[in-house]
Amino acid sequence: MKNLIIIIRWFVGLLFIFSGLIKANDPLGLSYKMQEFFEVWNLSGFHGYTLALSILMNVFEILAGVAVIIGWRMKLFSWLLLILIIFFSFLTGYALFSGKIKTCGCFGDCLPLTPAQSFGKDLLLLVLILIIMGSLSKIHSFFKQGTAILILLVVTITATAGQFYVLRHLPFIDCLPYKKGNNIVQQMKTPEGAIPDSFAILFTYKKAGKEISFDQDHFPADFDSTYEYENRADKLVKKGNGLQAKIADFSLHGQGGADTTAAIFAQKGKYILILAKEIKHTDDWNPQLVKTIQAAKEKQIPVILVTADVEKARSLFGNLTIITCDATVLKTAARVNPTFCLMQEATILEKFSYADADALIRIINGQ
Repeated sequence: MKNLIIIIRWFVGLLFIFSGLIKANDPLGLSYKMQEFFEVWNLSGFHGYTLALSILMNVFEILAGVAVIIGWRMKLFSWLLLILIIFFSFLTGYALFSGKIKTCGCFGDCLPLTPAQSFGKDLLLLVLILIIMGSLSKIHSFFKQGTAILILLVVTITATAGQFYVLRHLPFIDCLPYKKGNNIVQQMKTPEGAIPDSFAILFTYKKAGKEISFDQDHFPADFDSTYEYENRADKLVKKGNGLQAKIADFSLHGQGGADTTAAIFAQKGKYILILAKEIKHTDDWNPQLVKTIQAAKEKQIPVILVTADVEKARSLFGNLTIITCDATVLKTAARVNPTFCLMQEATILEKFSYADADALIRIINGQ
């Protein structure tokens, strides 16, 4: 029994460490997932706190996983893990049974799980944590208190510092479809064998004080002006297989609103896209932008600023070619604002945070 408890502790601890690390690789991604839940619950006022919550949650998952493995303060951490897994089970259960959230973000974008898989994982963890709680008297720390505290302190500092690093320098591992080496056009293609969801339009009318619903293929035989329209909704008839393009909504627009995506991707030679969802904190990144533009100009490499904040961009960077792109697309494509992409047609050759612009300049100069 003692060996079984050790195995369970290692399994639970490693799973929480893995979950925390994979999300700590991209804390903004978890922040956006939190915002998605808040929007569904009409709690968008919490959006400003999601990044801080994301960082804290990732640190706690890693910290708790290590504490469970080494067996330190097990009563405290087992209760904290129980509360956390109940909360996670609620979220994944809500996503599964409401159908309003497509993915739960349990393992970030690197290992996307369906709501059913996430909910099943959380139920398993719930059972295992309860087993640990029932065996607390058999669990003893592998280390003395001072050593255990030192280990957990190092884990906390490292997990926190790592997240602040990626918020400035891009994730260590880019798991998004806009990563280095990907061709955006290829990522926009629907995979072979994809079967989309099938929907029917369900109409609701009122007749003689009663509501009557029917789809577009089954209008009542006596349908006439006595039917009063109430509403319409899309009803899922047949679930598809979930295969879909990894990028579904990427488009670039010029000053007149015309779609310029194909024209930009058709350029001969290399060019640079500067992806900036917002034009703010420019004092932090304008020097790197100026140096990059100068290096690109010397090599006759076009530079294009892609932003959702067009008016402010034009007021500050009127000498640049400025293209419009949806803010939601940009926050996925560029986890750091701004992100510099060296392009060849639709392929992302290099991708750097503004903080690492010197590395891009060295590549431009052939160094």
